[in-house]
Amino acid sequence: MVPSFLASALNRLFRNESWRRLHARAAFWVTVGMGALLLTGAALTVIAESGAPRANITSYPKALWWSIETATTVGYGDFYPVTVWGRVIASLLMLGAITAFGVVTAALATWFVGRAERDAIRLGKAIGSHAREDAEALRAELRTLHARFDHVENLIRGRGPTAPS
Repeated sequence: MVPSFLASALNRLFRNESWRRLHARAAFWVTVGMGALLLTGAALTVIAESGAPRANITSYPKALWWSIETATTVGYGDFYPVTVWGRVIASLLMLGAITAFGVVTAALATWFVGRAERDAIRLGKAIGSHAREDAEALRAELRTLHARFDHVENLIRGRGPTAPS
């Protein structure tokens, strides 16, 4: 079951056509790039670590598990590279993963800020419209009050309601 907040956010997210095109394309390419980085990093690590003394990344499945651990910064410590080239690959994998998560975070932040900005503009327009309506109602009320005061002054002066000023 999807939480209602998440469902609501996804519904809003995918209703905006321009957002869908831009951010979905970016998310797709980041996902493809990250997948390729994980698979390639795992393969290169197996090659770099093969035959090294004390190496514990000795097969592709172990290397793939290690690359996922490394990219997500979990780092259980069960697998780690022991060769220089293995550590270089690990460093590149870490930098690539941090960059990918940064792109995703920036895309989400841009969407939320843009959404808040559009909401603020819409709210500003609504407030402006109500303020204009209220100002016009106030002006009409003031005109009515002035007319009544003029009428009362004329009555007090004894001129009557229709006497010329």
